[in-house]
Order: sequence, then structure tokens, then C-alpha cells
Amino acid sequence: MKNFKKVALAAACTALLGGAMTTANAANWLMLQGTEKDGAAPRAKVWGFIQPEYMSTSGTTIKAGPWTGQKAIFNQIRPDLDTSEDMNVLRARLGVRGTGLPLDSNVNYFLLAEYGNNGATRRGGQAVRLTDASVTFNHLPGARVRIGKFKTPGSEEGLQAIHVFDYANFSNVTNGLLLERFFKYDGSGTNVLPGPTFINSGQVNAPLSGVGAFRDTGIQVFDTFKKGNWEHSYAVMYGNGTGANDSDNDENKDTYMYWSSERVYGGKGPRRQGLKLFAWSQSGKRGLTTEGGDADGTNDVTADFKRDRSGFGATFRKDKYRAAFEYIQADGMIFAGSDGGAVPGTSSNNNLTVSSWNMESKGEADGYYAHFGYQVTPKWELDLRYDVYNRMTDVAAKERQFVTTTLGAQYSFNKKSRLILNYELRSAEAPNLASTHNANLILGGMDDRFTAQVLVIF
Repeated sequence: MKNFKKVALAAACTALLGGAMTTANAANWLMLQGTEKDGAAPRAKVWGFIQPEYMSTSGTTIKAGPWTGQKAIFNQIRPDLDTSEDMNVLRARLGVRGTGLPLDSNVNYFLLAEYGNNGATRRGGQAVRLTDASVTFNHLPGARVRIGKFKTPGSEEGLQAIHVFDYANFSNVTNGLLLERFFKYDGSGTNVLPGPTFINSGQVNAPLSGVGAFRDTGIQVFDTFKKGNWEHSYAVMYGNGTGANDSDNDENKDTYMYWSSERVYGGKGPRRQGLKLFAWSQSGKRGLTTEGGDADGTNDVTADFKRDRSGFGATFRKDKYRAAFEYIQADGMIFAGSDGGAVPGTSSNNNLTVSSWNMESKGEADGYYAHFGYQVTPKWELDLRYDVYNRMTDVAAKERQFVTTTLGAQYSFNKKSRLILNYELRSAEAPNLASTHNANLILGGMDDRFTAQVLVIF
């Protein structure tokens, strides 16, 4: 009943966007990222963007538990998590795209590399990562075929082009459920320090690679059909389930499905005006090892666990107004943060444990975000986003709720460069535990966060 009420609320909000506002980026990302203009696209178009930023919090330390007084991971700045104030080149991407002209204009290609300092490069141990490498064949009417590594059809925040994203940070629910992290272990045994004979003493459940970056390697069939002022799109993808990594590490595969229907008002490209309704799903499995705590690993258990995600929502853009809403739910494997809110690798105050990353092999979660923007002048836009993420809703003691209200402003220097300013009012709690419980005392120390980001496209 609890989840039904949430879904009903989400459906009502989507209907509100669709009905109350007959006037968000309503772009068709499947076509913009996967195809080129028929007979008009260049053979090779070099493009990219740079995104330096400044981010800060108050640096409030952990308020309770074994790591009291030490750095709280949620108040540290990405991707290194070692300071509460930092300047960084978050993204620096260089790509080339085009058609097979003069051989065949029905064949498109798309290449993109990431040089920035972020979760896709820093934590994966790769200074540069090839995030996209795909070829699209447009020979079959109604069934274009895209093969390679590319963005998966799914959530609007993940599917849309980052250089037109209205905020500096993803919503909590998108970050927690869709920006996938890859681990070998669940984190239950690598953080214990019982003695010199324990082979995992002091080790941290380190990521196997960088974050998934909303990408996968596989094959996708998709297309768009126009009927009057409406544009209907679909996509079905079969992929490795390994994110932006170059190869598969198990026998499991992921299936993605996507549908959108958009009432087009006018314009073109990534900032086209329209009202778009969409729904999507992703299903697959991941291998994960639960540690038995023994010295030689003989009691470790490795198994495959499902990782299912789905969602629906709406985006809207017309004249000076922008709006978006999306509801997302998850069943299966869920990223669960770190021990005690500490930075992974940090020893507890009594030196008996080391904080580690954790994965829940089974769980349920959901959340949503709602966004509204208004273009005050041709140069200035004001934005407001409210997002909620409910993690591990099926286990009362483990449930955590994260709520963030983002106040945003954008200043456009020109059509290809802008300044993004965000102030995030952040809070979190363990709703089923007492206010005096360590979990709530720790989460009560979550700071607000300020970000100033510059984006330049070339």
C-alpha cells in the first residue's frame, strides 16, 4: 500500500504536468545522439565541452558512532572525497561524429572520450575513458540499429545530453539508483581488523571500475514516428550490463525498454519546445560476493542478484517555462554508501574497523524529482528542483530518506557557454529509527552544498 500511494502520487504529478500546463527539455535524445541528418551531416564533426567547477560544504564532521569527529563522506567533494572545498575540471569531453559519406549516408558513427576528473575516470583508475563508440544503421524503416557503447534508453536525467542539463548535480534518486557502481564484494567482511592472520585486514571494498555513466555496450533497435504534432519514439536494447567498461565480466545481460510520446511545439535540437511523456525499464543481474569472515575466503559466497530499475515521467519546455517530473523505483541490488558515514579507507577511532563501501544484494527503493525553471531574461534563468530518495524501503531498520531542494540560476554568456549556480538544501534521516539513534545523529550532520560551474561547448 505504501508503494502504491507513492506511484499514485507520481502519476498524479505527471498528469498535472501534462494537463495543467499546456504550454524542460523535451528533446528526442534517441535521435539526437544516435542518428545524423539524412544527406546533410558532415563526414566528421569534431565537438566537445569543458566543465570546470567550484564546490563547497561546511565540512561538518561525523556526530556519532565509531568515526565520531572524522570527515563525513556526504560533506566531502567528489570525486576524491578528501576535502569540503574544491576546484575541479569535472568534465572535459572530446568527440567526433558523422556519416559514412560518400559511401553510405545511412551509416552514422559517434565517438566520445572523457578527460575530466570524475567518477568515470578517477575511481576507475583511468585518466581518460572512452565513454561512447557506436555505429547506427538506418537502412530499415521503423527499426534503426545502433551497435557499440552508448547511453542506455532510460531516465531523462541520464539519457539527456549533459551539456544542456540545468543543474550541477544529479538528483539523489538518479545518483543512488542509476549511476551504477561496480564491486566484487558486498563490503560485509573487508572492513574488519581482528588480527594479523585475517587476509583482508584493513582492506576496503574498492570499486572494480569507474561508475557506469548511464552507458552500456550492446545493440539497440529504435526509431521515431510522427503523427501530426506528436512524435512517438521507442527503443529496445540488449547489453552487457557493465556500464562504460569495455568488456563483460560475467554471463549476465541487461534488457532495456523505452517509450516516449511528445507534443512538439516548435524549434529543434536539444532545446526543442514540447511536452514529452515517457516510461522505461531496465532488468538484469550482477554477481556479488558475500564474505564469510574467514582467513582464506572458503566461506565466501558468490551469487547472481537481480538489478531491476523502472520509471516514468514528463518534461516540458515552452517559451520562458521549463518543467520536469520523474518517478523511479528499484528492486534488487542497491548501493548502500559507507560504514558509519565515513570516507572508505578511514580507520575507526578505536582502530578496530576500517570504513568500506557497501552493496545491498537485495532491496527495494524509490524516489522522484520535480523541476521548474523560468527564463527571467534572455541571459538569466532561475531553477528550482525538489527531489526525494527512499533507500531500502523493504527493511525498516535500513531505510534511509534523502531530501534535497536545489535553488539554481543560470547565466548564458552566449548559446554555447553559461554559468550554473546551485545551492542545495540537503537533509537525510532514518525514518524508522529513534531521533537519538546513531544513524540519525550522523545523517543530521549533512551540510547544504554550493556549486558554481562553467560550461563551454565547442
